Amino acid sequence: MSNSLFTIEFFVTLGILSAAIGGAALMIWLDQRPRQTLTPSMIPKIPLLLAFSFVALVAAVHLLNLSGVHTGR
Repeated sequence: MSNSLFTIEFFVTLGILSAAIGGAALMIWLDQRPRQTLTPSMIPKIPLLLAFSFVALVAAVHLLNLSGVHTGR
């Protein structure tokens, strides 16, 4: 039964993937809003968007590896 696809590691990785996609979507939404003032934002949106996207990519590859797809050498 240890070879089951639905382990705790699968659900934790799925949660991390969901949070990373949500964070990336939030950063895109914040970046695309019309500006009300000319003061700069205190949140660096583009670096955070890149970080969330990288975490989502790593989590997606990890989910593929957990499901049995060989992604490395």
